[in-house]
Amino acid sequence: MIQYLVLLGAAVNIIGTSSYIRDTLRGLNQPNRVTWLMWSIAPMIASAAGLSAGFSWVVLPIFMAGFCPFLVLLASFVNKKSYWQLKKLDYICGGLSALALVLWLVTKEPIVAIIFAVLSDALAGLPTLKKSWQYPESESVSAYAAGLFNALTSFAAVKTWAFTEIVFPSYLVLMCSSIIFAIKRPRKLKTA
Repeated sequence: MIQYLVLLGAAVNIIGTSSYIRDTLRGLNQPNRVTWLMWSIAPMIASAAGLSAGFSWVVLPIFMAGFCPFLVLLASFVNKKSYWQLKKLDYICGGLSALALVLWLVTKEPIVAIIFAVLSDALAGLPTLKKSWQYPESESVSAYAAGLFNALTSFAAVKTWAFTEIVFPSYLVLMCSSIIFAIKRPRKLKTA
């Protein structure tokens, strides 16, 4: 039964990402390429690590958390109106994210490695979170809502509730929820 919920989460993620990609191709969304590149790399590596460690269905939502951003990244190159101008913060966060990713790959301790994976992903997401707060019109909720649902399905597949199994999905829930709030927060807060 669990695998069906995880498959549903993956399907919802693809549908939400497809909507986001459609808006990106139309120039309505302006994805931050640093964020979407790094968001595609870390979960893909985490998926490979999870499979090698013997995890089963819990890996699918993490894989989708990397595959869908890769599709968004590709779509951002199609329409010039869908390009977000990168600034110093984007490059700093991207560089720190890459450094955390390298540290994750060389770490032999699973808990430390997963902390670096989350740190890498979070640093990659900071520019988009900031952009979503300052320019909510440059984003749409669809991919983040689908990603949130996808991440939540991981909890149905968790077997041992170990830190190594739940920390990345927990982080994804927090990041997706934060970006959704930044985009959809009440208008009164947007001017503050």
